[in-house]
Amino acid sequence: MNHTRAPGDDRPCPFCNIYNDELMIERPLAYLRRDHHPLTKGHSLVIPKRHVATFFETTKDERLQMIELLDEAKAVLDKEHGPDGYNIGINSGPAAGQTVMHLHMHVIPRYAGDTSEARGGIRWIIPERAEYWKTK
Repeated sequence: MNHTRAPGDDRPCPFCNIYNDELMIERPLAYLRRDHHPLTKGHSLVIPKRHVATFFETTKDERLQMIELLDEAKAVLDKEHGPDGYNIGINSGPAAGQTVMHLHMHVIPRYAGDTSEARGGIRWIIPERAEYWKTK
């Protein structure tokens, strides 16, 4: 398959071809692989095989398989790296930061002390609103 990444970007979709050297777990409808630009040790991606841009376009079976892979990813990453927590996220649409228009779910292991302020987690995507505890 040769799907584009984003409007105006004609590079091939990085998730439509599965390469054995990056594959962690493969299922009929989805697969798990390491992120090429990891934020933390073990940062991985759950990706449907069918080229769809958003989670909202997936079938019930694709969603189920992605969630099953999420559980499997946690088990593997717990064993390999023993993280203290996880961030799990999907960027859906350019306004949400999506740059590769093939759905992928980030599984980001977190480690005590990997940032000076972990409180707020994914709320940091809008930094000026992240510290909600200071507005009370």
